[in-house]
Amino acid sequence: MAMGRADFRNPVSESRRAKWITIFVAGVFLALVLFIPLVAVFVEAFRLGWGAVLAAITQPDALAAIRLTLLVAAISVPLNMVFGVAAAWAIAKYEFKGKAFLTTLIDLPFSVSPVIAGLVYVLLFGTGSFLGPIFNSAGMQILFAVPGVVLATMFVTFPFVARELIPLMEDQGTGDEEAAISLGASGWQTFWRVTLPNIKWGLLYGVLLSNARAMGEFGAVSVVSGRLRGETVTMPLHIEILYNEYNFAAAFAVAALLALLALVTLVLKALLERVYGRDHAGAVRH
Repeated sequence: MAMGRADFRNPVSESRRAKWITIFVAGVFLALVLFIPLVAVFVEAFRLGWGAVLAAITQPDALAAIRLTLLVAAISVPLNMVFGVAAAWAIAKYEFKGKAFLTTLIDLPFSVSPVIAGLVYVLLFGTGSFLGPIFNSAGMQILFAVPGVVLATMFVTFPFVARELIPLMEDQGTGDEEAAISLGASGWQTFWRVTLPNIKWGLLYGVLLSNARAMGEFGAVSVVSGRLRGETVTMPLHIEILYNEYNFAAAFAVAALLALLALVTLVLKALLERVYGRDHAGAVRH
């Protein structure tokens, strides 16, 4: 007996009730975990008015923390961008022994606690280590100084660019590069005029994620910084110090500024996704 058209039901379709229950559960979860805490931060920050917020973020220690946070991000993100492009290029374009091991190493910061990463740098560059006295004798202090903060931040942020580019470059293959080289282009010309334009949106996306993590990193930086106010204290560390001193208004004011930077990153991320989707759709149509 033939099945009537009205009797047919898409096996992957869901009832209207199931759809709205799923949306409701997801919305409640996001509200409890993300939206309400974020709103609470801004409410507490502005509870005493704009004057209190401006006073908190213009304190000398707060300004030093903001400058250090931006400096560390400005150093670590470009270095991780170079590493990410090189690692993605090697993994996606070449076959070599140890390729799977290199891919696993790139994922290491995702599975290792940032605190452990900070302790590793203490073992490497501490007073009783092998490398520490060498750098100290050369007049270079790594731990409890800006270089240590940069190294710890680089460790926790270096997978983001590479992880965005590896699947993108594997999907694109090597056809465009081979065609450019066959037409007489050099290696650098191929990279700048073929590879880089093909990966530009993925690269910017990875840089944004890396920058957001660099500004918000706490665990690894907390171990290697020594928490020297005005010298090695970043914005997350400054917030914790203020909170532990029961200076809640100032702590929430600086936290609101850090959250605002994160929101700006999310807006840029959404814009990149929209532009990339439009460009990708246009490329598919043509």
